[in-house]
Amino acid sequence: MDISFSGLVIVAAVAFAAPLILGLAPRLRLPSVVLEIVAGIVIGPAVLGWVTVDEPIEVLSLFGLAFLLFLAGLEIEFDHLRGEPLRLASLGFLVSLVIALAVGFGLQVGGQVDSGLIVAIILSATSLGVVVPLLKDAGEVASGFGQLVIAAASIADFATVILLTLFFSREATGTGTKLLLLAGFVVGAAVAVAGLLRLERSSRLSAVLLRLQDTTAQIRVRGSFLLLAGFVALAENLGLEVILGAFTAGAILSLVDRDVRMTHPHFRTKLEGAGFGFFIPVFFVTVGLRFDLDALLSGVSTVVMVPVFLAGLLVVRGLPALLYRGYAGPRRAVVAAFLQATSLPFIVAASMIGQDIGVVSAATAAALVGAGLLSVLLFPLVAATLLGRAGASAPAAPAAPEPVPATTFAM
Repeated sequence: MDISFSGLVIVAAVAFAAPLILGLAPRLRLPSVVLEIVAGIVIGPAVLGWVTVDEPIEVLSLFGLAFLLFLAGLEIEFDHLRGEPLRLASLGFLVSLVIALAVGFGLQVGGQVDSGLIVAIILSATSLGVVVPLLKDAGEVASGFGQLVIAAASIADFATVILLTLFFSREATGTGTKLLLLAGFVVGAAVAVAGLLRLERSSRLSAVLLRLQDTTAQIRVRGSFLLLAGFVALAENLGLEVILGAFTAGAILSLVDRDVRMTHPHFRTKLEGAGFGFFIPVFFVTVGLRFDLDALLSGVSTVVMVPVFLAGLLVVRGLPALLYRGYAGPRRAVVAAFLQATSLPFIVAASMIGQDIGVVSAATAAALVGAGLLSVLLFPLVAATLLGRAGASAPAAPAAPEPVPATTFAM
């Protein structure tokens, strides 16, 4: 079988050029992912036709999606999921879900979408991978406000992945069967956590891992890839979505890997280097290659759905942030609203799944992705601007207690 890498060369060139161009134009405050997707549209069948999605691109793109969800799960800070931030974040997501269902089924009744439920789930998500870096840059990660926003994004990420798997898995099984399969998956995750925590107590194994982690063995990175592959395979074999396995693998690693600053400070940087250095950009460029521009431009009504979905994101995830006013203050509650309304990776993944099973049309998928692109482009910029003003003029939200350092982790 002949396999050509010519298309992959062009995709890799785009992945390299996008952040480089933005680095050369620092005044152009555009997320790299937006430029990658737009470039993919330009070089793909929709415009120039230079590249199509062949087998090498398909495989690397799929792995890029898995790695993206894996790193999203890794961003979850379980120490933040407690106390008042957890209560507010949980209540906020429940309110989001109610609003999303009203918006989704309203669009379905109006004939704008085929499935109001999947649109509701899509609008309920938040891009944790976008929120956390912005809070880090603003010095808010350790603050009570930062922990609240991270908790809210974490709950939204995890819940929407579960809901999508439960109601819209590619496998044609009933909801009851999926619940049983999910229960089996949860058991597998619990066994993995228990096993890893048990290994953590082995001083001999910990010493070996410390010795090998920065050699050519890169043992912790290899262990992470094993964990990712294992849970993706488990989800696939149970008839569940691959994204659930990838996200869970990252969440498990975040849960058991609690001593990053003490024994392996460069470990997560290495994982991000592997993911954002190649696999994830290939995925986003491939999203552009697959983007159905003709479907989006097929009619005025379809184009209009882009701002409608963008407004839907802000309403569904933004309005519940009003619950945070008493804890974080009015201005920071508005900041939280824009951060929570920022979403793209889950929109892309869920739209692909919806198209595969026939509940999302090509035009709706294109409009949803377009709205996600605009949310990543606009909402973090607004949030960062307001957050800077809030830091200069308003008292900070209560700081949460510092987490107690954990013992050495053996991965």
